[in-house]
Amino acid sequence: MRQRLIAALGIVGLAATGLTACGDDSGSGSASGGSGEKVTIGIKYDQPGIGLKEGANYTGMDVDVAKYVAKELGYGDITFKEAPSAQRETLLANGQVKMIFASYSITDARKEKVAFAGPYLTAGQDLLVKADNTDITGPDSLNGKKLCSVTGSTSAQKVKDKFADTVQLQNYDTYSKCVEALGTGSIDALTTDNTILAGYASQEANKGKFKVVGKTFSTERYGVGLKKGDTETCTKVNDALKKMVDSGEWQKAFDKNLGASGLKLDPATNPPKTFDACA
Repeated sequence: MRQRLIAALGIVGLAATGLTACGDDSGSGSASGGSGEKVTIGIKYDQPGIGLKEGANYTGMDVDVAKYVAKELGYGDITFKEAPSAQRETLLANGQVKMIFASYSITDARKEKVAFAGPYLTAGQDLLVKADNTDITGPDSLNGKKLCSVTGSTSAQKVKDKFADTVQLQNYDTYSKCVEALGTGSIDALTTDNTILAGYASQEANKGKFKVVGKTFSTERYGVGLKKGDTETCTKVNDALKKMVDSGEWQKAFDKNLGASGLKLDPATNPPKTFDACA
């Protein structure tokens, strides 16, 4: 009788333990965050100074801002996923990533598909050319030139809108391929944001080979991409970004990732003073 009673109590104890474990698991994916909670974040893999993957290491301004925001939101385990320009909206819509920090310019057209927090950095479209190039001094000197950009980027769209009649535009899927083409002479210039171009020009392998023209012709406000309608996360991200700026951590991240390139950004918008309302 005694043995049967002990066995019964043991079964009850195991059942209670199992119920407790199930209760813990059910809350592991909550949006409220918590110590050790996992999150998948989209970044670029081929933009030095912004988002770069080398082996198992991820570096860049976008990466450091993403890490700071994720920590503030309670995420302790980050998985980075590549987010090419043409795939960003799909990654968010399908739930493959929770957030995207990938030199993602805020535009009205994109707002129809995704939500944006931020901006956390304001850049400008510019041109990268060979260091000894003297005939390309800005967008007005591109007549008849071969220009490279990336499919799905705002940079490529601006070229189509403004210079379609005078420029031969070649679209690749990554900027690194454009840099390779520039090095071999297959194209005359690469166009995208000055932050990205400065990163490429300052890479050890590229030093002395390329230069940023230094004549911006757009305003690119980098935002944090979120699934359409996720205003709760958007508000939390904006709060985290404000804290990053106010604490001085934003400036540290900028100096670490882009300071050595000599890039000069507009002090009126960098670091950010205000953030867009979440909608």
